[in-house]
Amino acid sequence: MSQEVLIVPKRETFGKAAIRDLKKGGMIPAVVYGLNEAPIAIAISPKAVARVLASDAGMNSVMFLQREGTDIKRHVIIKDLQRDPITGRLRHVDFMRVDMTHKVRVKVPVRLIGTSIGVKSMGGVLDFAHREIELECLPSIIPAHIDVDVTNLAVGDSIRFEQITLMPNVVFIGDAHQTVCSVRGKAAEEEVAAAAPAAAEPEVAKKGKKEDKK
Repeated sequence: MSQEVLIVPKRETFGKAAIRDLKKGGMIPAVVYGLNEAPIAIAISPKAVARVLASDAGMNSVMFLQREGTDIKRHVIIKDLQRDPITGRLRHVDFMRVDMTHKVRVKVPVRLIGTSIGVKSMGGVLDFAHREIELECLPSIIPAHIDVDVTNLAVGDSIRFEQITLMPNVVFIGDAHQTVCSVRGKAAEEEVAAAAPAAAEPEVAKKGKKEDKK
């Protein structure tokens, strides 16, 4: 868990002109909300946010936000990001206040470990259906990622959320029967694809015969 302290100024002006001024100063707009308190508009350095995102915990890093010129300091996590669709640069950040004694719901990346025997030895193809898992736990124990070992997956095998072992006091949220990943047979797919053109051949042949009669 990150204990980085990000010192941020409160935003007093709004609108496009204010955002342009923020960017000139190397800052972007952000908001802090949650815990039944009023939202606070702030400004933050995109470089500081990028540093947090690059850490092992990424968006689920728990950090301190400290209001510039005050001793006000709160635990937060990044709840949402907005990026420029062309450049990918950060445009806006939503921070959510967290109480370290109360559970939060977060989405954590799933990471596949190993090489499936179905892929390695049977010519299968690995389908990675769900790359995130939603969990509920205390902010202090949010896992950076959930590792799923696929080494023993043969063709036709799959792993569901209910089969993943989580650390104590971490609870899965959602449909536990959903498939995280599976191995399908490549040969079976090729046969289906080959059958489609073959099925159309009789129609082509009939058409050819009609044209011959004309």
